[in-house]
Amino acid sequence: MKALHEQLALLPDDRKGKNTQYAIKDAALGALAVFFTQSPSFLAYQRTMQQTKGRSNAQSLFGMVDNPCDNQIRTWLDPVAPDQLGPVFAAVYDALEGAGYLSSWRVCRDQVLIALDGTEYFTSQEMHCARCSQRPPRHGRVTYFHQAITPVLVAPGRREVITLAPEFITPQDGHAKQDCAQVAAKRWIERHVDRYQQVTIVGDDLYCTQPFCALVLRHGCNFILVCKPESHPTLYEWLAGVDAAAELQQVTIRRWNGRFRTIHTYRYANAVPLREGEDALGVNWCELTITKETAGTILYHKAFATKHHVDHTSVESIVQAGRARWKIENENNNILKTKGYHLEHNYGHGQQHLAAVLLTLNLLAWLFHTLLGWVDPKYHRVRQALAARQTFFQDLQALLRYLLFESWDQLLDFMLQGLEIARPPDAS
Repeated sequence: MKALHEQLALLPDDRKGKNTQYAIKDAALGALAVFFTQSPSFLAYQRTMQQTKGRSNAQSLFGMVDNPCDNQIRTWLDPVAPDQLGPVFAAVYDALEGAGYLSSWRVCRDQVLIALDGTEYFTSQEMHCARCSQRPPRHGRVTYFHQAITPVLVAPGRREVITLAPEFITPQDGHAKQDCAQVAAKRWIERHVDRYQQVTIVGDDLYCTQPFCALVLRHGCNFILVCKPESHPTLYEWLAGVDAAAELQQVTIRRWNGRFRTIHTYRYANAVPLREGEDALGVNWCELTITKETAGTILYHKAFATKHHVDHTSVESIVQAGRARWKIENENNNILKTKGYHLEHNYGHGQQHLAAVLLTLNLLAWLFHTLLGWVDPKYHRVRQALAARQTFFQDLQALLRYLLFESWDQLLDFMLQGLEIARPPDAS
């Protein structure tokens, strides 16, 4: 919250006249509070509390000075570029790294995994702005939409993901072609990846192209990307020749999954061409096929291209890292869409940056909840007791509507006492 307040104080303010009596910082904090509590009516409730008690949770918990209305928030945040909030994501990452929390997230020779994927967060056939992308007319009507790349840190064996600054898929000045996920991902690499150390980019087949891979390598990073035969005919023709010569390496492992035995078959080859041509980038390739031992039924099959050297000792960890890419969908985008954050809900569209800056604040709320559950012992115990997100947020909304809390500690102590849960021993 301190890092957020410091960054919000730097937001540019081009307003003039009477509109300047309220700070843009309060507008951003108000939007964050709505996302953090998952309560669309949070600010209205706090205005009522301000009138009856002389103070509100919007002030004591979120640090707001004034409580602007929804229309004021939308109007004031529309000119704010979402990039202005990027340093908050960076500050959270730096704090985690500095405290040693990310040491267990490093794999493949001490690399952190950054997963890239695009997601849609607005669509309409009526409302639109200059930053909307467009789909061809259906039934005579154009569909307008917004998308973003939502990078996250992932790790095999860890359910949590750590949200990083987004990159928005939006028409670019001076470009005739419509923006797309791959181009936006390249922009994210150019703008952000250099601040992280020892990075491997993981993603689906969309990113497994020579221009994208070359860009990643130029920034001193590695990649593990899904590699499909239909997208890489030259690579798979080369592999077919290696296989025919019986030179394709293989590792087989039998495992018990709790119900039946499975066979994990890894195959790999190094220094294969990613595409046709003398300038083709050489990559290393590996695949995993999981079959049911008794029936031989294929349960899973996926192949990856990487610059990590693949051998009998590394192939399993490389494939595990590549498979961790799915966490960006299962543990990030799907949760944001279906577990209360309402990622695809239109909180406000605007004509400049409103939709994007609201999405960014929503991602920050999600990031803060993730970290609290991870590093704050009181919050962690409350979430363990109220395992269902819906139950937790219903309780939070009710408490903040009727009771005034002077701090987050006081709120969590109240919840622990009400749930008859002992306070963590290390909580002062």
